[in-house]
Amino acid sequence: MHPGMRVVMGIGAAIGLAAQTRQGPAPTFARDVAPLLQQNCQSCHRPGQAAPFPLLSYEQARPWAKAIKEAVLQRKMPPWFADPQYGHFANNPSLSRSDIDTLVSWVDVGAPMGDPKDLPAPKEFVAGWSIPKPDIVFQIPKPFRVPATGVLEYQYVIIPTGFTRDTWVEQVQAAPTDYSVVHHIVAYVRVPGSNYFKDMPKNEFFEAPPSKSESTKALKDDVPNDWLTGYAPGQPPDVFKPGQAKLIPAGSDIVMEIHYMPEGKAATDQSRLGLVLAKQPPTERTMTLSAGNMSFKIPPADPNFRVDASLTMPEDVTLLGLHPHMHMRGKSAQYRVVFADGRTETLLDVPRYNWRWQLWYDLAEPVKLPKGTKLECTEHFDNSQNNPENPDPTKTVIWGQQSFDEMMVCMFNVAFDARISTTQMLAPERAAPAQ
Repeated sequence: MHPGMRVVMGIGAAIGLAAQTRQGPAPTFARDVAPLLQQNCQSCHRPGQAAPFPLLSYEQARPWAKAIKEAVLQRKMPPWFADPQYGHFANNPSLSRSDIDTLVSWVDVGAPMGDPKDLPAPKEFVAGWSIPKPDIVFQIPKPFRVPATGVLEYQYVIIPTGFTRDTWVEQVQAAPTDYSVVHHIVAYVRVPGSNYFKDMPKNEFFEAPPSKSESTKALKDDVPNDWLTGYAPGQPPDVFKPGQAKLIPAGSDIVMEIHYMPEGKAATDQSRLGLVLAKQPPTERTMTLSAGNMSFKIPPADPNFRVDASLTMPEDVTLLGLHPHMHMRGKSAQYRVVFADGRTETLLDVPRYNWRWQLWYDLAEPVKLPKGTKLECTEHFDNSQNNPENPDPTKTVIWGQQSFDEMMVCMFNVAFDARISTTQMLAPERAAPAQ
């Protein structure tokens, strides 16, 4: 938006808010603002979560009043990047115009506290979690020491579950104990007999060993990449409705992958994984699948480099949610579904991708995708000097694990008949040729 237009819009908003204030009592924190913060902000803005400051009380919110006004006027908070022309999403946190007006007007009249009797009852949270109190918690065995500076390789820990029977998980969350130094966490299910990190120790930190050119092919039934859940800034826990759940087969291990990024001072983290178990065996199994492309080469200075990927559904599934993933040069993302009759529908368009907020987009109305339906994904990258996040516009960029490298991944959650096996769902993906 042109700066001049922003000024005009700001003047217009101020005039409208002044008129609103004259027509009724000025908003107060206790009566008007506290309920909005509870509903829209406190899940992150509370102790032990990723947000840099809490907003649980007037004393905490008042110093940030002007910043709150700016953030909601520019729609930076709550973060949301989907183009409203495509799709409807159950987890869209965008504030309504009236909520924005209330917050802005409160700041403009001096951010008053109001009558404490008007305060709503404090919202109940489970300390350290966004999900209800977990039934089971797995934690890496000892704190990891993150230095003040440097580049760290991904750290892995294999945690035995000890499960003697198949376990169905309705909600699952990966949670750092120090959010400031954790770029991301991925928790994978490693089934018994898998070759995934076959010879690596359990309950110890290790880095992925280099690939061996002479290594033999994995067994046909070896499916190591069953993603259980992930954490990154803005990424919510996996939460499914009753009757839907993810499966952790008996005897499985959890492989925790953690990417630490030093932030200027030494720190320690002992990340955890919380599971809320299904109360009864589900009728539908849920799983996180992905379409990806590892063969791209983004030319130096290219402002709009396109990379495509797709996945054909190996079974009948119901599409639940979408999650594009890129790094610093990520510019935009789009998901499309191509049905057997050739009909194409755009499910999600993210025209201004922000790699600092790894959001899921949960469909308000899940979509049936019959076996053979193709899900297509396009992501664009800005490797030019006009991208303020770009660490080096003179570099040809390829796939890599660090944030200054790139990734092209389009994840999505699906539900399907619980009797369908992991191999049926994931083996076709593993065998598919590179896009």
